[in-house]
Amino acid sequence: MSRRLRYIPKGGALVEVTCRTIHSRFLLRPCPELDDIVVGVLARAQRMNPIRLCQFSFVSNHFHLILDVDDARQLSCFMQYLNSNLAREVGRLVGWGDKIWARRYQAIVISNEAAAQIERLKYVLAHGVKEGLVEKVCEWPGVHCVRSLLAGEPMEGYWFNRSQEYAARQRRESFDRMHYATLETLTLSPLPCWRDLPAETRRNLIAGLVAEIEAEAAAQRQLTGSQVLGVAAIRGQDPHRRPERSKKSPAPLFHAASKAVRRELYAAYAWFVSAYREASEKFRAGNRTVLFPTGSFPPPLPFVAG
Repeated sequence: MSRRLRYIPKGGALVEVTCRTIHSRFLLRPCPELDDIVVGVLARAQRMNPIRLCQFSFVSNHFHLILDVDDARQLSCFMQYLNSNLAREVGRLVGWGDKIWARRYQAIVISNEAAAQIERLKYVLAHGVKEGLVEKVCEWPGVHCVRSLLAGEPMEGYWFNRSQEYAARQRRESFDRMHYATLETLTLSPLPCWRDLPAETRRNLIAGLVAEIEAEAAAQRQLTGSQVLGVAAIRGQDPHRRPERSKKSPAPLFHAASKAVRRELYAAYAWFVSAYREASEKFRAGNRTVLFPTGSFPPPLPFVAG
């Protein structure tokens, strides 16, 4: 089956981006070295491709980002930089010579409704707890936005210039791990629906969501009699191993809180696909002046801006 057309509504949108490792292997298993690299690469990608990063969570075999983007090209450039650099760093760190990602990232547009945005925020925050890995959201040992959101402080990581390291080795120079490292700072933006709220109010709302997540997970464990895996076991996982079962379900085209808004989004996407296909047929027939819809990526042509 062909991939869906990349689509961002006119004027920009909030999107949830998901990317999974190949075979769902634990290649992103938390460890101090990888955590530092992930934050550094994420911060550098944000600096080089200005984008509003709202939330994120990295678990052992996939990650989620909630991004506020202007158009599909901005999202594409950001994700290309992030995934290509992370793949090289992860492969080097865990000794994996094959590709890292199972497929291209998946981006789902989130509606402007506050309920839809908060629901996706809660979903991203719950990673690590809802799977029964740790009891508290802040206990997740890997890269997670919750501490920064609750403290209201930026995160820092390091970007390692591998080109300079290679050149130094060619010159037979000796250097330590941090010699060609650059400190990068990652900043978070509020959800669009919370943009006008005071920072303290946003932190209180997030703390309330965290409390809900932990209470729901505790009730589920009590019901099933299960125990959390724990931080030591998470960090002790073989990064080349894959889970016995991996949850996979069809992803929706959009995240919306009401049927009316969902229908509007579907209608807009249907028009976009129809216009793209019509232009594509004319182009293949030899019409080189045909206009593709704004925000699309015609295969032989550059991105269609406004």
